[in-house]
Amino acid sequence: MTTEKEGLSTAESLRKTRTYGKFRCHNPTCMERIQPEKGKKTAKCPTCGMEYRVHWVNPNLPRIRGPVWDTNRKLAETKLKEMGVK
Repeated sequence: MTTEKEGLSTAESLRKTRTYGKFRCHNPTCMERIQPEKGKKTAKCPTCGMEYRVHWVNPNLPRIRGPVWDTNRKLAETKLKEMGVK
């Protein structure tokens, strides 16, 4: 199946929207794209401040390994205090 406007298949048209060297923040209210500095072991979301551990599949392809718990716990505690929850 091809798309009508360019004669490209769906996979070919989606390939143009791919962003290599970036990943999305896993905060469900944020979902901002994060572009870590090459070779860095952590990356922080510029929008919400959550921090993630990064694994480099190859020198140009980062993946999230998981959250940096200390940073994210402090963010959660601050947010709960703002909301008045103990």
